[in-house]
Amino acid sequence: MKYRVGCELKYAVRSPATFVFNVAVRESKQQKIIEEKFSLSPQKDVEELAARPEDNRFHRLNAGVGDLSLSYHAVVEHFAREVEGPIAEVPIESLPAEVISYLYPSRYCPSDKLLRLADRTFGGFNPGVTRVMAICNWIYTNVEYLRGNTDEHTSASETLVERVGVCRDFAHLGISLCRALGIPARFLSAYAYALDPSDFHACFEAYLGHCWYVFDATRLAPTGGFVRIGIGRDAADTSIASIYGDVEMVDMRVFVEPAQGAQESQASDFPVFTTAAVAIS
Repeated sequence: MKYRVGCELKYAVRSPATFVFNVAVRESKQQKIIEEKFSLSPQKDVEELAARPEDNRFHRLNAGVGDLSLSYHAVVEHFAREVEGPIAEVPIESLPAEVISYLYPSRYCPSDKLLRLADRTFGGFNPGVTRVMAICNWIYTNVEYLRGNTDEHTSASETLVERVGVCRDFAHLGISLCRALGIPARFLSAYAYALDPSDFHACFEAYLGHCWYVFDATRLAPTGGFVRIGIGRDAADTSIASIYGDVEMVDMRVFVEPAQGAQESQASDFPVFTTAAVAIS
């Protein structure tokens, strides 16, 4: 499937400031950039920071006092397929070196504080995708999706206590519970097709069967329509905009739509798990 994705961001800059944006689509086995355009008004010199094409793509720029507008548009060929059947957890002794860091607690995912809760609540489920889907179902049932009750400082343990949050909080809690059970998990920011209202979206990936699988406890949009922007240990690694200076956001628009003439593409070997799985009390 081909999607047209992008965003329009507007800021009032009150003092000279440095911006680091992470809004550009990343290349992966699951998606290929057909065309894209990153522009600013007024025009500024922009430095793209990405060691490899498959890494998160950060754009750094300096701005003086005044208005600043960013426009990012891309056409992306997106590959996704449903995966059915049992998918096992990978023993820690068999995990690749690059996956190990996603087992550890991080700023917003204090998994070391949730060990007993995770084992008591999910230890009885079959290891693998069944257990991760049980985590998602539990979050969906027990945490209310509600805007305005959490902020950029809210951690998974606070979400667990308050039982309220937005997509970012749902993702952090899912990641924390997975890591507490010895399942590597990482944060994913994305453009999400059919998300209403349209916005940047957050979910998580769990490492199962030597592959990363997408999970979204909010159930607000189909995971097969997620176009990846950034991955990291938690939201601190994938901030849409990191701003150093006195700046106010004035307006934001995010869009995801099928590109004209888009057709279903052949499935790739990078699967997306979309089955709604197991009910839990």
